[in-house]
Amino acid sequence: MLGFLTRTRGKSRMDVTDILAWAWLILGTLVIAIPIGWAFLSSFKPEAEINSFPPTLLPRAAEELAIDGYDEPLPAYAWTDEQGETRTVGLVRRIGLKATVVDPASPGERLSVDASAIEKQTVLRPEWSNYTDPLERFAFLTYLKNSVFVTTVATILTLVLNSMAAFALSKYRFRGSTTIFVLMLSTLMLPLSVIMVPAFMVVVGLNLADNLWGVIFSTVATPTGVFLLRQYMLTIPDDLIEAARVDAASEFRIYWRIILPLSAPALAVLAIFSVIWRWNDFLWPLIVLSSPENYTLQLGLNAFQGQFTVQWHYILSMTVVALLPVTLIFLFLQRYITEGVASSGVK
Repeated sequence: MLGFLTRTRGKSRMDVTDILAWAWLILGTLVIAIPIGWAFLSSFKPEAEINSFPPTLLPRAAEELAIDGYDEPLPAYAWTDEQGETRTVGLVRRIGLKATVVDPASPGERLSVDASAIEKQTVLRPEWSNYTDPLERFAFLTYLKNSVFVTTVATILTLVLNSMAAFALSKYRFRGSTTIFVLMLSTLMLPLSVIMVPAFMVVVGLNLADNLWGVIFSTVATPTGVFLLRQYMLTIPDDLIEAARVDAASEFRIYWRIILPLSAPALAVLAIFSVIWRWNDFLWPLIVLSSPENYTLQLGLNAFQGQFTVQWHYILSMTVVALLPVTLIFLFLQRYITEGVASSGVK
C-alpha cells in the first residue's frame, strides 16, 4: 500500500501530473467526505443544537443547573456583570434584549440582565436517544425490513432478467437484434415522469397497487444493466459456447454454467448499482405504496417531516443507519467496479 501511494510518474521526483492528480483526489475526497462527516456528527446533536446558529461541528448539549425552587433544571449561562465578574447562572426566560436569570447562590432572587451579557454553556454530550427513539416510537424496523426485501428481491431479479437479455443480444445472431438493442438503449432518455402514469396504470391493472411486489416488478428490467452485461459478454469467446454445444449442453446450461460465472465482475457491478438504485428510491414507492406498514425506508424517513416542523435529529440519525448497508456492500464489492466497467468496454 505504501509503495502504491508513493509511486510517481517521474523516476526520482514527483511530476506535475502527480501533483495535479493528488490535488484532484484530495479535493474530491473532501467534497464527498465533509457532508457525510457533518451529517454523522449532527446525528448525535439534540434538536435545539441542530437549529442553533452559528452551527457547531461536535455534538454539544446545553449544560443544566439544578436550582432549589425549580422543578426542572435550568440551562446554564455565563453572566458577566457590570463589575466584570463572571458567574454561572440559570436562564429562566428570555424576551427580546432582556433575560431573566437566577443565581444558584441566591435561588430566591431573579435578576433582569441584558441578553448580550450572557453566554450559553455547553458540554460535549452525544444524544443517543436520536437512534433509540425512532426504533421505539416509530415503525422504523418495519420500514427497514421492507427496504431489505425490495432491494434483495429486485436485485436478484435484475441480475437474472438482464443477464438473460444480454446473453441473447450478445451470443445469438438474428434479424433485428441491433434494432432491439438500440431501442432498448433509447429508453434511457425517457425520464420517470414520462412513464409514471402508464406504469402506475399497469401496476393497478395487475392488482399490485399498495404492494411491495408492485415496486419490485416495475424496476427489474433496466437498459443500463442490459448494456453493461452485453458489452462484457461480447468479450467471452464463442468457442466456449460451441464446445459446450458439441458436448450436448442445453442453452440454459450454457447460460448458467459458462456465461454467468465468466460474467461475475460485470454482475457484481450491476448488483452494486441495483442495490443503490432500489435502496435510495423514493418517488416510485411513494406513488405505488399508500399504507404505512408497506413503506420503505425512504418513505419512513419522510414521516419525520411535517407541515410546520422537521425533526432533523431523527432524520439525520436514521439517514446514517440507512447509509450503512449500502456502504458495506460497496466496500465488499468495490474491487469489481473498475474491472467490470473497464472490461465492458472492450470488444
